[in-house]
Amino acid sequence: MSISSTRPLSLPPLRNLLVVGGGGREQALAWALRRCPEVGKIWISPGNAGTVNLQGCDSLEVAEGDHGGLIRECRTHNIDLVVIGPEAPLAAGLADKLRREGTAVFGPGAEGAQLEASKAWAKQLMKEAGVPTADHWTVTSEEEGLAVVQQLRRPLVVKADGLAAGKGVTVADTVDETTAAIHDAFEGRFGSAGEQLVLEERLCGPEVSVFALCDGEQMVLLPPAQDHKRLNDGDHGPNTGGMGAYAPAPLLDQEGLEQVRKLVMEPTLEALRNRGIQYRGVIYAGLMLTKEGPRVIEFNCRFGDPECQTLMPLMGPELARILQACALGRLAEAPPLTSIELCSACVVSAADGYPDAPRKGDPIEISLNVDQSEYQQLQLFHAGTRHTFDGVLETAGGRVLAMVAQATDFDQAFTKAYEGLMQVRYEGMQFRKDIGHQVRGPKLS
Repeated sequence: MSISSTRPLSLPPLRNLLVVGGGGREQALAWALRRCPEVGKIWISPGNAGTVNLQGCDSLEVAEGDHGGLIRECRTHNIDLVVIGPEAPLAAGLADKLRREGTAVFGPGAEGAQLEASKAWAKQLMKEAGVPTADHWTVTSEEEGLAVVQQLRRPLVVKADGLAAGKGVTVADTVDETTAAIHDAFEGRFGSAGEQLVLEERLCGPEVSVFALCDGEQMVLLPPAQDHKRLNDGDHGPNTGGMGAYAPAPLLDQEGLEQVRKLVMEPTLEALRNRGIQYRGVIYAGLMLTKEGPRVIEFNCRFGDPECQTLMPLMGPELARILQACALGRLAEAPPLTSIELCSACVVSAADGYPDAPRKGDPIEISLNVDQSEYQQLQLFHAGTRHTFDGVLETAGGRVLAMVAQATDFDQAFTKAYEGLMQVRYEGMQFRKDIGHQVRGPKLS
């Protein structure tokens, strides 16, 4: 599925944009989209304390779940394009409601968002499409789950079927851990998201993230990235939303990326179309590169976090136009996507107690004067931050900040990112010191 090389630019004007969400991903998206020369103003709703640092961006005091409020703001500010960051409003049908109002939206409707909102639904879609993935068993009770474990007698991956903020997966090392994870899920650990579980065989190999920007018919792939889910150095500790990332991941060269397009991305988009779903947004494939070839671990219906923070500084200024074209089903009319040929490194700092019970309200000191221009090659993206009534910057979520840097090689990029992070301080600050260990030199590992 190729995009025409003749691309007459006949897309509508693109002046006012709205990015929905308040995390580091949305901060990075706004940072990248404002570099489009046609864009005049970007609003982020609700944004975070870092929104004020982005030139040409303002925050709106409307929660991502307030669909009526977001629709009104689109009318008030004559929004030409809405980019929805998090998975929850996508699964709740925000894109559908905005499209019914005539607004162009980059992000799938509720049906398409089931790629992420239901692991079982996504597995069935993959089966229909012939997409390579792990063997799995869907269970709706603890008894069913334990029966599967007793039959197989080996450790499994235990996944909450629904949305669990990136924390609904247990990669068990033993049968006992598998059994405990099943019990905890059906005891309510993940709320309604864990009322149904998907049990999967464990796969072996490195993981990589691939993102396809889709207009329902065609797609363009971004450079591959690799994130780090475990909380602690050495890939130990609990799963998190992501503690850091780097791009482009050398695990996939151009030939490998094309293989993923043909084996995974295009069959998935075709299967969605066969179900009558016009998917206009990101298909995010979390892959494991096994000896037998790439296998899908999971799909997500939005940009990854923190992969998005890592990738956005590499994107050319035409990104906003490409997202608009996807939203309108007219990707063939978009300019070609370009990317800067540098290495990008991202390190996330988290709050004390993350991921289980992150502490909030700790004052943050930042002595780094980050020029947010695209030429600086160093970015500080806020995530879980807010300002108090008297203007003090403080922690307000699990993942607090993301320090991102670019350089000609990964050693330099991670050195810059960690040097920048050394100039950030708050009580209980925690971050991994080995992000990018797969691509860093021995002296930096």
